[in-house]
Amino acid sequence: MITDSKLAKEIIAKRVAKELKDGQLVNLGIGLPTLVGNYVPKGMHITFQSENGIVGMGPKAKAGQEDTNLINAGGQCVTVLPEGSFFDSSMSFALIRGGHVDVTVLGALEVDEKGNLANWIVPGKMVPGMGGAMDLVMGANVVIIAMRHTGKGKPKILKKCTLPLTAKSQVNLIVTELCVIEVTANGLLLKEIHKDTTIDEIKSVTEATLIIPDNIKIMDV
Repeated sequence: MITDSKLAKEIIAKRVAKELKDGQLVNLGIGLPTLVGNYVPKGMHITFQSENGIVGMGPKAKAGQEDTNLINAGGQCVTVLPEGSFFDSSMSFALIRGGHVDVTVLGALEVDEKGNLANWIVPGKMVPGMGGAMDLVMGANVVIIAMRHTGKGKPKILKKCTLPLTAKSQVNLIVTELCVIEVTANGLLLKEIHKDTTIDEIKSVTEATLIIPDNIKIMDV
């Protein structure tokens, strides 16, 4: 088990970045997914979108160089590339709802065997709202979940989500610090595992049933 939180997030972000392809328009969700932009291979051109109205978002602003008027959807100070542009929320969500976003990378509270996603609320806790997650998982062509494998020691990959759903059957890929799982019509396919873990360990911290192929790869991170 990888217990170092910073290392775990780095592993996840690096592996997700390898799923991106040159020329794509990619939305990065709040939290861990924002790290993915740090690991895009050199020479690859990815256009990042923030649903509050930015296309062409650059890296997170360096300490001391923050512009508080220039933030992403999570309120973090970011930069914008020379070709970047700004527009209102209606245009931003027209891009999302119109199917123009190639990939969205989101965090999750729970994912289940059917590709259902719960990532917006824990009952009894105050939140500002669902945000753009509902639109993103329905509008993006590919939905990648980037999350820690467990939360407070409990599995987050379940047989059936227990929290209110963000969307049903929309998740395509799950990347954690331990493994890469593809959501298929037959269930959850374990495709890759981290070099410092085992299939048995992954099964012990996963409530969902995993399909275990003969040719599991080691994660390239």
